[in-house]
Amino acid sequence: MKLNLKFWLQFSLINLFIVALIGVTMRYKLGFEFPFFDQSHLIHSHSHFAFAGWLTHTLMVLMIYFLQEKIPNLQLNKYKKIIIANLICAYGMLFFFIIQGYAMVSIFFSTASILVSYAFGYLYLKDLKKLDQDLAAINWFRAALIFNIISSLGTFYLAYMMATKTAVEHLKLSSIYYYLHFQYNGWFFFACMGLLFSFFKLKKSDNPFYEIAFRLFAIACIPAYFLSLLWLEIPNWIYILAVIAALIQVYVWFKLLLILIKTQKEFLKNFGPLLQGILVFAYLALSLKFILQLSSTIPALGEIVFIYRPIVIAYLHLVLLAVNSLFLLFYIYANHFISINKNIKIGLIVFSIGIFLNELVLGIQGIIPFGFPSLPYTNELLFAVALLLLFGIGLITFFSIKKTKNHPAL
Repeated sequence: MKLNLKFWLQFSLINLFIVALIGVTMRYKLGFEFPFFDQSHLIHSHSHFAFAGWLTHTLMVLMIYFLQEKIPNLQLNKYKKIIIANLICAYGMLFFFIIQGYAMVSIFFSTASILVSYAFGYLYLKDLKKLDQDLAAINWFRAALIFNIISSLGTFYLAYMMATKTAVEHLKLSSIYYYLHFQYNGWFFFACMGLLFSFFKLKKSDNPFYEIAFRLFAIACIPAYFLSLLWLEIPNWIYILAVIAALIQVYVWFKLLLILIKTQKEFLKNFGPLLQGILVFAYLALSLKFILQLSSTIPALGEIVFIYRPIVIAYLHLVLLAVNSLFLLFYIYANHFISINKNIKIGLIVFSIGIFLNELVLGIQGIIPFGFPSLPYTNELLFAVALLLLFGIGLITFFSIKKTKNHPAL
């Protein structure tokens, strides 16, 4: 029996809507009086559910579909159990982080979600060996799973410090940034790149740079973690490694992007202006992300960037929303996993505008330390933008679930 792809992806959209709903609640608390819920608890719930309920769930489902199309008699029952287990953990974190913050039950679900990711990684890595190894997506998926496992070491070290009461601020932040780095720049990035290569049906033999790009990104990913530590007093050799990693990523990404534009331009014309525009938006956001990483190696900027919270939030949302979320939405509708219609089109446009405005307001807020005047009513503006994001994903989700007549691809 085939995986019910549409059902699980509809679950993805519901989860993204919940992420946006919590985001609206947090923004409302910052701009207006709202005594209910603890803000720090909401933040933990928001971030953990965004990672497990939206991104990880969606990536798992799409990666399983990739295997399903290429391996006859794939053991889908095991994968379905992993999907369900991951969702149980995601919803456990969603509710219990709101109720109690970091406490016994929420930590249980958080730890369980890591163990579920281990199970998925083990099973998926075994099945990848059964495929034609010339498929360009394989190595990206393999690295994504390994980096996902590596990222959990930061969580376990943080838990150890808190349990032994040995946590100090710089080690605590370093552990958090370690986890975030190997999630954002490891698991999410490499999994999405694998999906991109599978979308274009590319093989390693099509262009020698495809494999070169993978290897350079994989090698650079580890020292690129040091880019998150530039606010600390680090040895010069670590700083040099961080700069080299940032330079490699910028070079490789832009060369790879030029190759993909040149070779896939005609193929992308099959998807109409809306989906093309969303993919271009994601491309531009990822390009900006690599440029910002390189810029952060300038000492004067690096210290401010990692200490000033609005800049960190802007960067994290740039990657989470503008890069990963938009790409996954593009991938779902470009592949017709869920039929697209006029209302979903409106939702995608509204959601994309919301992402742009969110980054714009956060970006303006982020340049205040450099002597620029502050933006009036920032919290109110961010709340309005959060509502726009919620409305956009609400339209997408509702009309992706509601039974409607199929429309031509947009």
